[in-house]
Amino acid sequence: MASDLREATTARPDGKRVTRVAPMLGPAFVAAIAYVDPGNVATNLTAGATLGYALVWVVVVASLVAILVQFQAAKLGMATGKSLPQLCRQRFTRLGSRLLWLQAEVVVLATDLAEFVGAAIGMQLLFGMPVAVSAVLTAVVSLALLELRRKGRTRPFELMSAAALLLVGAGFGYNIIVTGNQSASGLAAGLIPDLGGEGALLLAMGIVGATVMPHAVYLHSALVQGRGMTTEAARRQPALIRRILRLDCSLALGVATIINVSMIALGAGLGVATGGAWTGDLPAAHSELAARIGGAAALAFAAALLSSGISSSGIGTLAGDIVMRGFLGRRVPVHVRRIATMTPAVLALLSGASLTGLLILSQVVISLGVPVALFLLVYFCRDRSLMGPLVNAPLTTWIATAAAAAVALLGCSLPILLLF
Repeated sequence: MASDLREATTARPDGKRVTRVAPMLGPAFVAAIAYVDPGNVATNLTAGATLGYALVWVVVVASLVAILVQFQAAKLGMATGKSLPQLCRQRFTRLGSRLLWLQAEVVVLATDLAEFVGAAIGMQLLFGMPVAVSAVLTAVVSLALLELRRKGRTRPFELMSAAALLLVGAGFGYNIIVTGNQSASGLAAGLIPDLGGEGALLLAMGIVGATVMPHAVYLHSALVQGRGMTTEAARRQPALIRRILRLDCSLALGVATIINVSMIALGAGLGVATGGAWTGDLPAAHSELAARIGGAAALAFAAALLSSGISSSGIGTLAGDIVMRGFLGRRVPVHVRRIATMTPAVLALLSGASLTGLLILSQVVISLGVPVALFLLVYFCRDRSLMGPLVNAPLTTWIATAAAAAVALLGCSLPILLLF
């Protein structure tokens, strides 16, 4: 990363030094919020509680794929000046574009469900709020955050996203330290691929869905536009653009990877501390931390979960706007869209269903949309007539195709898993 930063600030072909790298950094940190949302918290903690460190390798592999995916999404936006949904509408038939929009909307709704459930649990734990009231408050706060970006306050929006990312990491990091019961050898063993544990495949699918987020792919391709460099200028400096985008994605998603691994570690430690009695339920985790360690640990957990839910809900609303505007060429006022998308989440919250179960189910649904976003990225990024000098290298295309195929295979195995 350090070499990327040095190279990114060296001379341009015309001999002038590049002094405005910093304004181009930041979109990946906004996208990275999607990688530490409440769905990640639920799936990772449950994986840690029930399987120990066995699925750490899934988090690491999925995160490496996510870095590649987000790098391609950012590069696509820089090379074309258009988002992935916009390109789909331009290149495919109307029916094809509508079908792609429908599956993307399902992904966004599942994402909204996870984010609202997480924020609702966080507010309930911190303030004792009813889940329906906390869901409405989450919508209001997320709209307030989006108002910053709508009014052109892009940098404060990005800084707040980065701060939320660090707050989530700090909360889980603190709880790992105070909970203890960690095993370095167990963590190392978790890097070896294995899906032998009971329920491991379902949890692995949930982790993939929570880590390689489709709506973040659509979002990132739009976020990089208007960063002080035109498409023409980006095409004239492909090596520089690659270095900057690689640096942005590696830093942001590297932090997200560490946080996700820490969630599994916390789940494993708390599972040992409770003698296996706790199996991943989020409210129960708060109670166990309060009873066994103290109020500070419980507060840190609730604050991290609340920050995760509120910040990611704003990102989800923004992604939904980009999806509809791109695929359909239409735009619905953000507050109207927020009300429409939060309604299923509020109904689910009022249904009395297990909140942690809803979170895990939402991530499995999201995982079914991952192959679509990945294959679309591969399709466009391999097209030299579209991408120009920023076109994917053949090796990148092969790796991205293999990743999409692996995730698609996991998705196809879900009905069999649920039936048998």
